[in-house]
Amino acid sequence: MRSLFQHTAITHGVAVHVGVNFMPEQSRVDQGKWFWVYHIRLENRTGDVVQLLSRHWRITDSQGLVNIVDGEGVIGETPVLLPGETYDYVSGCPLGTPHGSMEGHYTFAREGGGQFEVAIPFFPLSAPATAD
Repeated sequence: MRSLFQHTAITHGVAVHVGVNFMPEQSRVDQGKWFWVYHIRLENRTGDVVQLLSRHWRITDSQGLVNIVDGEGVIGETPVLLPGETYDYVSGCPLGTPHGSMEGHYTFAREGGGQFEVAIPFFPLSAPATAD
């Protein structure tokens, strides 16, 4: 899957790059189901070893319905990033409307102690127009 990073946020020296793609082959528009795949790259620009502990997502559809998703790690992992390292993962988001958005934050820990939040940039979910 080709993914360009369209959105970036940098918080406390950790960069979060996001690329998102609508997936028509995994969507069921006739059933009111749209699906996107997003590619995240985490980049440790600090001088510290950091570990991703948890995620907090705010997913909003075009009708204003908000779904909050909290959980440990990402895709079952809690990656440790040395200074200068990156970590990539791919996940997906279904919606009951053709448009919406996602944003949130990760909670990281520094190797010497202390936790901090890293912003996940706001990014739109937008399906192309379909003919009726």
